[in-house]
Amino acid sequence: MTSPFRHTEPLPPASATGRVAEVYEQIARDFGIAEPSTFVVLSSAPELLAPAWALMRESLIAGPGARTGKEVAALGVSLANKCPFCVDAHTVLLHATGDHALAERLARGREPEDETHARVLDWARRTRVPGAAGEPYPFPRQEAPGYLGTVLAFHFINRIASALLTENLLPAGAQRLRPVRSLVGRSLSRAVRRPAVPGTALALLDGPAPGAGPDWAAGTPVGTAYAALRRAATLGAGLLDEEEQALVRDTVAAWDGSHPSLSWHGLPGRDELPGARLALLSALAPYRITDEDVAAWRRPEHTDHCLVHLVAHGAFTAVDHVESTLSSPVEGLTRET
Repeated sequence: MTSPFRHTEPLPPASATGRVAEVYEQIARDFGIAEPSTFVVLSSAPELLAPAWALMRESLIAGPGARTGKEVAALGVSLANKCPFCVDAHTVLLHATGDHALAERLARGREPEDETHARVLDWARRTRVPGAAGEPYPFPRQEAPGYLGTVLAFHFINRIASALLTENLLPAGAQRLRPVRSLVGRSLSRAVRRPAVPGTALALLDGPAPGAGPDWAAGTPVGTAYAALRRAATLGAGLLDEEEQALVRDTVAAWDGSHPSLSWHGLPGRDELPGARLALLSALAPYRITDEDVAAWRRPEHTDHCLVHLVAHGAFTAVDHVESTLSSPVEGLTRET
């Protein structure tokens, strides 16, 4: 069977030990998919794998807000980021919630009939554009950790998937057939509809406490997971020199949310700053990363662990920029334990 991975060859999940095996066990139980490639591709860097899973679990799966609404939000983000792998995945997961009609409307590129779902989809698509999706939110303020955590988790996961995975969720793109995506969704329905206890993923995080996270999620498992992923993703900056770090930081800070043109003049050439080029592509146009881009950067000491960290650093630089335009304190937020 053709590998779903690009530019990296993670170890088979069956060979996982320690913390990676623990993450896979929790993913299988709470997500319903034993070996999702979006997380397997991070397994060469366990310090990234655990917080990436924690942010998704604590927001999409266990965070406040209806699962269907948060799946719509995740799909909207994936559309905005041009990530067909994740668009297909969330269409399947909408089938798993039991809302088959909604899943198929979205699969055909139509808007939801339900007004709330339509507003959530529109809001989530606009989160890619800094400043275009602030308050008022299309959900109650107390559900902000669930919805904001979900869209930020998928701003990260979309970029990882586009950079390091092929577009096919299932072999030969079988998920694009309605009977297949409906059948796969139904097979996941028990896991998707099972209540999840908030905070369970935090036990998988290593190192000292990462902090409370952004104001909108402070004191919740979502905030802790976001802070942990930020800390882990920052490690990838060490693969760049100071000039490259400044270029990535300043370029993303000035980004307007658009998809860069093919004649992107601010993108350094492969023979100039190949590390900064990879990080910037990961942040703003990960689907454009080629074998040549990776080869120009890679040296004998650059393992898959290094590549995953560099891509994650670029991806999270964009996520943090998006977060800074979405965040606001949520009054009266109930702490989750």
